[in-house]
Amino acid sequence: MSTHVIGFAMCGSFCTFEKVLKALEQLHEKYPNIIPIMSTASYETDSRFGPSAHFRSRMEEICQHEILHTIEQTEPIGPKKLLDALVVAPATGNTLAKLAAGIADGPVTLACKAHLRNERPIILAVSTNDGLAGNAASIGQLLNRKQYYFVPFGQDAAFQKPRSLVAHFDLLPDTVEAALRGEQLQPLLV
Repeated sequence: MSTHVIGFAMCGSFCTFEKVLKALEQLHEKYPNIIPIMSTASYETDSRFGPSAHFRSRMEEICQHEILHTIEQTEPIGPKKLLDALVVAPATGNTLAKLAAGIADGPVTLACKAHLRNERPIILAVSTNDGLAGNAASIGQLLNRKQYYFVPFGQDAAFQKPRSLVAHFDLLPDTVEAALRGEQLQPLLV
């Protein structure tokens, strides 16, 4: 088991939450000290995929830490150097666009901004219906930025949603391990 401290931030791609929590469980086996973070939408929104309280409870049960879900709670991540790596899973198109534009207006984007000041890796697990359209530019920008690493991704339903991209969440532990070495897990497109 690793002594690294990993931040794990969930954004509001609700349809992926069960897969994301399974990936979190796998990650926790290797990295037992995980600090959970949730965007405002993921923390508060009940969706057709389940009540927010259910997902909050599961996340805290896995991590054995209270969820950080406000800007005030995530701001110290940078100054106190709290994390060795930060995972954003799912990384929605909205979050990707904000990160590409340098916008830090919520708990997840501020956690990323705070974490980047320490030159430590951010691992993005993409989940967006607009990845091969409006969000393609954001993905391209982040692929070219230092300290950003992607969980390998591909089209999830090419004929029903031809512009949709989703990470292969089962590759999250391997991606984190590679990112901590300063490497992008390959192949990136799967």
